[in-house]
Amino acid sequence: MVDAYIGLGSNLDDPQAHIIRALEELKQLPGSCLVGRSSLYVTSPVGPQSQPDYINAACRLGTELGAHDLLEQLQAIEHCHGRLREGEQWGPRTLDLDLLLYGSEIIDMPDLKVPHSELHRRCFVLQPLHEIAGDVVVPGHGSVSDLLAAADCNGVRKLDHD
Repeated sequence: MVDAYIGLGSNLDDPQAHIIRALEELKQLPGSCLVGRSSLYVTSPVGPQSQPDYINAACRLGTELGAHDLLEQLQAIEHCHGRLREGEQWGPRTLDLDLLLYGSEIIDMPDLKVPHSELHRRCFVLQPLHEIAGDVVVPGHGSVSDLLAAADCNGVRKLDHD
């Protein structure tokens, strides 16, 4: 089993419901189990500011799936939530599932980069990830705790209830 960390985000069509449902769907992945999940966070958009705020979370998945197989499963879940990939970069979306970390592996392929290329800079990813894996090391960047301490977390707030 490999510990994989997934970042979840949504800002369209009842984003909180998309995140909660996606977490349930992740529990059903073959050869995998949901080990932990963060609280939900409301975050300001990184891309175009004329879009709604996001709901973000992170989870830890123990999995026997290879990294590419896991990516395919994540994209299938996104597709079931109506995710379209032809929109503008960092634009609004019903569901975004990012493979943040896959064990301690570094993967640099055209269709998959692990650790996620923006993980170390994004508080909306680091804050929920810290909640479930503060001591985890992001290869080439340091621990999640150290990265979070250096991040600008304006515009990220934990939801009271999820």
